Amino acid sequence: MDRITIRTPDDWHTHQRDGEMLKAVVNYTARQFRRAIVMPNLVDPVIKSADAAAYRDRIRAALTPENAGFEPLMTCYLTDTIDPDDVAQGHADGVLTAAKLYPAGATTNSDSGVTDVANIFPVLERMEAIGMPLLIHGEVTSDDIDIFDREAVFIDRILRDLVERFPKLKVVFEHITTKDAVDFVKESGPLVAATITPQHLHINRNAIFKGGINPHQYCLPVAKRELHRLALREAATAGTAKFFLGTDTAPHAQHAKESACGCAGIFNAPYALESYLAVFDEEDAIEHFEGFASLHGPAFYGLPLNEGTVTLECVEHEIPATIGGGDTLTVPFHAGETIRWRMVEA
Repeated sequence: MDRITIRTPDDWHTHQRDGEMLKAVVNYTARQFRRAIVMPNLVDPVIKSADAAAYRDRIRAALTPENAGFEPLMTCYLTDTIDPDDVAQGHADGVLTAAKLYPAGATTNSDSGVTDVANIFPVLERMEAIGMPLLIHGEVTSDDIDIFDREAVFIDRILRDLVERFPKLKVVFEHITTKDAVDFVKESGPLVAATITPQHLHINRNAIFKGGINPHQYCLPVAKRELHRLALREAATAGTAKFFLGTDTAPHAQHAKESACGCAGIFNAPYALESYLAVFDEEDAIEHFEGFASLHGPAFYGLPLNEGTVTLECVEHEIPATIGGGDTLTVPFHAGETIRWRMVEA
């Protein structure tokens, strides 16, 4: 096969940042996807529905004319003191598509996150009643838990009980990284699904240390052992409707990645579809690519399928070392590598 056309896909997990970085990165997502879930963990978190509406306006204002049809799907950032009424009203008004659970301290700009999941039971009850999805960054943050075990421990300590307590709540276990997560999602009921990133399909934890410490392969949750990567590839490419595309594209300027901080996040938006399709090609599963990219996500969220199509062709091309310039110079995923697939411009 040297060419594939699929229904226009969506990205069910993105970080679009704000200010100048938003302007620099959002059109890479909008170029490939019709809709995208936008994460709320800005420096000033998107907690209220009014915050989400204002952020959505800033995203739309940053779109180029050719990407004007792109639809940002907004989320709110759950805190210990979140107002259930505001969350429910934001959902009813069409501002909020979902709400995001960050355990406090789990990732970038998550210090305002939830310190005890019991604190948000009132809002989860409302969300369950109105059919509003809960998106979960599934890691514990206790210092006594190894960073490579945080996802598995979260499943055992928190997620199993949460799903049992709220059996009618839609739950998306986001950017899963372990076989434990794959097995949990498969074993759970139809209201539990998961997103998988391109980087966790391509790399294991060795990539973070290849040639020294490589900050451009560092994200949270971190990549795990090879057995987990293989389990994710099987889950993504098997055609199972519980798993769908969510890039977790998370741009940071090159100088911020290559610093003492080494900010967590991989900027994969510019070549996301090409990166995913390479995996489906390698696994001899191209027939399942459209489901993963374009069908499973809308079905889970209860949204209509997109009109239109995108086409990718089998042509080798090299990914640039950097993208942009100045304070928004970024290093994309696969920088300097050659990829076999390329999106055909309309």
